[in-house]
Amino acid sequence: MNFQKVSFINAEGHSLAGRLELPAHRAPHNFAVFAHCFTCTKNLSAVKNISRGLTAEGFGVLRFDFTGLGESEGDFEDTNFSGNVDDLLAAATYLSKEYEAPTLLVGHSLGGAAVLVAASKLSSVQAVATIGAPSTPKHVKHLLKDELQQIKAQGLAEVQLSGRSFTIKQQFLEDLERESLQEIVSDLRKTALLVMHSPQDTLVGVHNAEELYLAAHHPKSFVSLDGADHLLTNVEDSTYTGLVIAKWASRYVPWPEEKKIKTAHQVVASLDKEDGFTTQMRLGDHFITADEPTDIGGNNFGPTPYELLSASLSACTAMTLQMYAKRKEWNLEHVEVHTSYDKRHAEDCENCTNDSAKIDTFVRAIKLTGNLSEKEEKRLLQIADKCPVHKTLHSSTQVITKLIS
Repeated sequence: MNFQKVSFINAEGHSLAGRLELPAHRAPHNFAVFAHCFTCTKNLSAVKNISRGLTAEGFGVLRFDFTGLGESEGDFEDTNFSGNVDDLLAAATYLSKEYEAPTLLVGHSLGGAAVLVAASKLSSVQAVATIGAPSTPKHVKHLLKDELQQIKAQGLAEVQLSGRSFTIKQQFLEDLERESLQEIVSDLRKTALLVMHSPQDTLVGVHNAEELYLAAHHPKSFVSLDGADHLLTNVEDSTYTGLVIAKWASRYVPWPEEKKIKTAHQVVASLDKEDGFTTQMRLGDHFITADEPTDIGGNNFGPTPYELLSASLSACTAMTLQMYAKRKEWNLEHVEVHTSYDKRHAEDCENCTNDSAKIDTFVRAIKLTGNLSEKEEKRLLQIADKCPVHKTLHSSTQVITKLIS
């Protein structure tokens, strides 16, 4: 996983701060927008864990701070629920212009209510997942029950939420009354919905999930987050949530088909002209990606060809040493083989006529763990030079190339 700081402008002209998280070893196949809970920020532990669960499955995820929260501009006291929806639309617009339009929206708590409304306004969205979401935005009013009278009488009040002070205005409460989530959910006929909720949620009761689920049309799904609290403070709960959303969404968003690379040989490498250096490979029954570093034009989505060659030497050496030790009944509990590749000036090359000539050089460092005598260790180092890949690198080899018609 890698991420970058981003910012974009919302409908009110405020700059909103976000983090765009991308998969570590591939280009994103889809983009998602994450809406955090009421008065939370993009850096809430649960938000980060859920986002990473999505990126692990190939999604690019934009998580950002709503107006007046975290690192975003604006005053929270001047915001409302409709403004949160507008911020989501601004995030989707940013992705559309800079990358690709989002196909998945994920919302936590009041953010879950916001993504439902935003989905009704975004044609690109094909799947929506809510986590501990209220079935009506005005559900938030119960958090302010001690200050409701003051807000109604004076137009605003200072409230304490999650240990922080916020100013809530009357217009915020009035705006919560305007949206009928169940009607909106009922109209999302072509958008898949996943409702996730904990039966033990004491802040937003699980009956909210039931109301949203019953209002929705198929395709719809419900997953119980049994044992989790509202903020998913347990890392296992939030990580699980992210992975479940990713797997569920794979049925409803465009999902790339895995290339069926076939070969009559042991290994095949497949590369389209638009892929740069990012090469799909099949090694026997296994699939990997090879690439080059970003500083020479690659995406760094996989090991370089020489790293793969070094890996072959390391793996073969480790296998050979363990096989030999077992045959000798020596106590070799663990072996590590560290290998690096370089080209070095051929100072010791007897037949070198060019002073600038270089020779391919593999540096191999071996760590042996176990109850071994000095004689046994010395012998194992000798055996390392007899591993099949080592012998191949030292032998005269030939590459026969032919064209496949």
